[in-house]
Amino acid sequence: MLSSHSWIDIRSRASKGLHYRYTGYLLFLVLMMYKLILLDHHLHISNMKLDQADYIIAVGSLLLISFWTFWLPPRGRLVSLTLLNLLWTGILYADLIYYRYFDDFITVPVLLQAGQVGSLGDSIRSLIHGYDLFFFLDWLIIVPFTAVMVFRKRRSTTNGYLFPGEQRQQRHKRINRRLVTGTLVLILGLVMTFVPIKRASDTWAVGLFEGNWWNITLYNVTGLIGFHGYDIYRYGRDHLIGQPKLAEEEVNQVKAWFDAKRMKPSGSDAWFGKYKNSNVITIQTEAFMNFVVGQSIEGQEITPNFNRLMKESMYFSNFYHQTGQGRTSDADFVTHSSLLPLPTGSVFTRYADREYDTLPEILKEQGYAANVFHAYDSSFWNRTTMYREMKYDRFYSKKDFDMTDVLGWSLSDKAFLEQSLNEMDSIKQPFYSFLITLTSHHPYYVPKDARKLDTGAFEGTMFGDYLQSIHYVDEAFGQFVDQMKEQGLWDNTMLIIYGDHDNSIKDKADYEKFLGRELNALDMEQIMNQVPLLIRLPDGENAGVYSDAAGMMNVTPSILHLLGVPSEPYFWIGSHLFDEEPRLIPLRSGAFSDEKVFYLPSETAGLEGGTCYDLVTRQPTDIQACRDGYDETQKQLKISDQVITYDLLKQFKTQGGAETK
Repeated sequence: MLSSHSWIDIRSRASKGLHYRYTGYLLFLVLMMYKLILLDHHLHISNMKLDQADYIIAVGSLLLISFWTFWLPPRGRLVSLTLLNLLWTGILYADLIYYRYFDDFITVPVLLQAGQVGSLGDSIRSLIHGYDLFFFLDWLIIVPFTAVMVFRKRRSTTNGYLFPGEQRQQRHKRINRRLVTGTLVLILGLVMTFVPIKRASDTWAVGLFEGNWWNITLYNVTGLIGFHGYDIYRYGRDHLIGQPKLAEEEVNQVKAWFDAKRMKPSGSDAWFGKYKNSNVITIQTEAFMNFVVGQSIEGQEITPNFNRLMKESMYFSNFYHQTGQGRTSDADFVTHSSLLPLPTGSVFTRYADREYDTLPEILKEQGYAANVFHAYDSSFWNRTTMYREMKYDRFYSKKDFDMTDVLGWSLSDKAFLEQSLNEMDSIKQPFYSFLITLTSHHPYYVPKDARKLDTGAFEGTMFGDYLQSIHYVDEAFGQFVDQMKEQGLWDNTMLIIYGDHDNSIKDKADYEKFLGRELNALDMEQIMNQVPLLIRLPDGENAGVYSDAAGMMNVTPSILHLLGVPSEPYFWIGSHLFDEEPRLIPLRSGAFSDEKVFYLPSETAGLEGGTCYDLVTRQPTDIQACRDGYDETQKQLKISDQVITYDLLKQFKTQGGAETK
């Protein structure tokens, strides 16, 4: 057993070692590198492994965020390094939690929506894992040690008496040494960070910082710290240095693309105007995915009411959600504007003041009443502002509903749909009503007395809870249809139901177990990106399954085509679903689908980095088979981003681009 003298000696040596000029800094680098590697391991991003360049960039990035600590005296440096550890550990972990739900990283636009985080309580809790404690174990030692070192009594470091001039000289030497050391670390950090990034962007990641790449692709090149640095730069460039402007040549190119698209007349088929002046009710259903439609478990249909409704409706079996970080708000935006989501953040929160050709505004011009129903806080996703800009007559939010049956996030879907239909009784026809459900929101809580589905082997799992919630929502659909018939709306109303995005449950084993077959990368990508689209026409005509590729950007053009509203005056990326023209459906990640191929990008920029799948064989094929679709996808994503970011529709219309509107 150690004597008290030996223990004091060991503690003194350890204290001196940790207090040594560079020990604390080296310890900071080691601990933060460990956390960056741990983060990458927990992300489980396919086809991405840390290589030598990634380690060099990671160390360089750490040097760049911490070089300035060398300019401080020892205690100030120790405190600063500890605070940097706490700050960046928090950022890394927040990114991990965000990625587990959104498959993306936090960006500045997302942080501007931070007020919504409090509403995500249950979802966030379900995304926290026990082994995440390894991100924070070092705090148990570092924080107390820093406190002891800062508040302990300072010992004199001078030997004997020094004249004032000698004291100033030594102080200047210490300051100069700190300045030189910090500057050298800064230079080393710049070289280690930017040289490998420049090499990548000149070779396998050409165009990375000019294109519309997925944030994960950026992370694959820059590392997490570099990604956040670039995101801050990008946001400052676009928002803080005045109103962004696009070069006239590029503006003309965007205008020419739309003009060419709008040359085809819209009223040349039997579908056009067939349901003129019909009411339209659209239900955007939370996390309703295509893979559950028509499926049973333990002998029970999961969506029996939806399945029955399909028999007298048009059902699009290859319909893709086209959302990005904005999730539910992106589904709303893409569906109503026929544009595409942003690469970062939500249009609703970033660019609500821009000019868009949206469905409710166009229908208002046609004499329709337009209302939106959502039994949640009106400020969530900046809906109050966005819906005012979209020209809805009224937004029925949480305060407008009788909260008699709260389930999960808010009013149960059964009560929500019932009360919404009751409100429509007093709305002048024809009307457009847009309803947004909530019960099937992550983490899919359904109370025991409302659980009517036997989920078998999935009982007690989140996947089983998801099936329960969808079964509950399906019951709400059945009651909604019955009430529409009772209120006399069934025979003069177009009913549209679609899912807004995936369920954030990504474990392939769950889907293989549920579907009873092995799944490849194409299967999983389609499962996670396909949601149902059902269009029930007032006379029940043209019922059947439509298997051509379709997406949210096709919804508004399709509704207006059926109502007899010409598309020529409007600036849309998508087209209607009732012709035999081949369709390309771009996704925000850079993936796309048409009638022949599906392109699945990887974290490597460029066409060759991804995989081209033949939709007949469902196996990889020659990458060149996806060349045209890839180029058009990049073009459409870029055009949509430019329209939104630079408010081009306002410019086009000011210049006479929409004289017929």
